[in-house]
Amino acid sequence: MKKIIHLSLIAVVLLTVIAGCGNGNNKAEPSAPASTTTGTPESQPAKPTKVELNVFMSYPQYKDQFEAYFEQFKAKELATKNIEVTIKAEMPNSDQAKQILQTRLASNDAPDLFTLHANDIPTYYNAGYLSDLTDQPAIQSLYEPIKKTVTYDGKVVVLPLESSTWGYLYNKKMFKDLGLTPPNTLDEMKAVIEKLKAANVAPFQLAFQESWVPQLMTAQSLGGIVSSQHPDWIEKMNAGQASYKDVAAIFDIIDLINANGTKKPFEVGNEAGAADFANGKSAMWVQGPWNADAILKVNPEFEIGVAALPVSNDAKDTKINLSTSTSLALSPTSKNKEVALDLLNYILDEKDSSALFEQLKFNPISTVHQFKVSPWVDESSAYVAKGQAYQDLSLPNGVTDEQAKLLQSYYAKSVTKEGFIATMDKTWAAAVKAATK
Repeated sequence: MKKIIHLSLIAVVLLTVIAGCGNGNNKAEPSAPASTTTGTPESQPAKPTKVELNVFMSYPQYKDQFEAYFEQFKAKELATKNIEVTIKAEMPNSDQAKQILQTRLASNDAPDLFTLHANDIPTYYNAGYLSDLTDQPAIQSLYEPIKKTVTYDGKVVVLPLESSTWGYLYNKKMFKDLGLTPPNTLDEMKAVIEKLKAANVAPFQLAFQESWVPQLMTAQSLGGIVSSQHPDWIEKMNAGQASYKDVAAIFDIIDLINANGTKKPFEVGNEAGAADFANGKSAMWVQGPWNADAILKVNPEFEIGVAALPVSNDAKDTKINLSTSTSLALSPTSKNKEVALDLLNYILDEKDSSALFEQLKFNPISTVHQFKVSPWVDESSAYVAKGQAYQDLSLPNGVTDEQAKLLQSYYAKSVTKEGFIATMDKTWAAAVKAATK
């Protein structure tokens, strides 16, 4: 009897199950939605890992462009790696950046990524502040001549950002309207100056409020004189066998610029100088094409020209500066090295970096770059094609900063030419001694 009852119960259960598997129209019932509160941990999306990067860049003029690019990187990192990145970007002006950075590095407060001039690579590398980037994807895409400029001790130790050909900027339309062409000698420059003054135009823009701007006059004049007339001068200076007296001809063009510039230069910084230049208040400015964006923001129709600065009456000495300047380094002490490297490589991203470099008015430096260069790049590159170019000089640490300060004082007549020479000789010798300790 128990067996019969047991079999009857089984039959009822089977009928119930069969009935529950279908309905009158043979369509499957929709599944109940998954619970949003009772799911297993495996069914929930993983929370993103949070990482903060400290990025130090001497690019206050490009703050908007880089911040927008960082936002693109953050979105990509979240989408591809589920990493939520916060970027604390510090962008002091060029006058302060180097000192601030060196203080932070010396106090073990290194940013994850930071910019430096490629000329300073030996100093930072020997102090242990640079990482080997040789095997990074971004490095593989660099043009070979560019890669050589950031290679030290057999390693690529920074990612170049700016590779530039620069001399001085000139107002191309103003030159055309006055029938002028860029001069190739000091005497030709004097003739151009007289024609500009006759047209009531200030020949040179002077903006000396920030010392790095007048320092560009020394960079250009010293580069031209050394590369043309004293190719072993730096080597001799490092050995204590030379003096700034040997290159005193740098003052010929510096004096000419100072005597024929805009008024009250100590009241004008780089930004105001760019605005004045863009508005036609001067015809020439010893400044680089990195200021193109600031100029074109003020006057989008401005026709920028780039020419080599004459340093003597021999046209062969008139050369353009060909260099890698600002570069991006990774600190060996970074606690978020993997994400920092992701950002560093994203700077030369195959899809996105062309738009960034075009916005910044930088030259192409990589095979991933597919954009048309600005007209002034073609103009300055013509000097390179003719062999009228020199590699940016590599000076001991601190020498450039001292030159910058002295040039301000020299213009103000609180330092004489002889005082300038004596101070720079001492500064150079002290820098060499410090580097050998």
